[in-house]
Amino acid sequence: MRKIITFTTFAALLFVGISSLKAQKSIGDKIKKVLYFNPEVNPDIEEIKEPTNTAFFSAVSDNLSERKNRMLKTETQISFDSIDKKTIADYCKNNDADFAIVPKVRYFKVGIGKYVFSNQVIVSMKLFDAEGNLITETDYDTYRKNMRLLGSTTNSVKIGTNGAIKRILKQLRQIKPSTEAGF
Repeated sequence: MRKIITFTTFAALLFVGISSLKAQKSIGDKIKKVLYFNPEVNPDIEEIKEPTNTAFFSAVSDNLSERKNRMLKTETQISFDSIDKKTIADYCKNNDADFAIVPKVRYFKVGIGKYVFSNQVIVSMKLFDAEGNLITETDYDTYRKNMRLLGSTTNSVKIGTNGAIKRILKQLRQIKPSTEAGF
């Protein structure tokens, strides 16, 4: 009789422990879907848009592969300065996304007179929730932050994108508790 009571108690405790772990795991491990729009490129030159998009999405996919997020990409470009809340909400609803990011990449040259040392970028991003509400925005200047003069333009876009994503994550941690900031 004593063995049956011990076995039943042990089995009940084991069952309660396993079920509570499953409940915690399912809440904490929810994969967030982030919708990225094509970046607005300034100056508006058609020849630099495709390499900029390629470098930008390469940096985003590398950055998000470390986290439990899923990147959704849309080929649509939205004006960075005039964003409609309803448009963002519709895109998030149609793509089943939790967040949306509207980026902008602005190029500038660093040099003296006619001598250009390198092309640097400022990557700006605005983060929206699924309802189209602006959560946070940030920008990352590759020249001021890294003080790098040499390097390719593609590398500058990747460094700027990584820096902007890290700054958004840092701002999200300050806004929300650590359990919800798992963007």
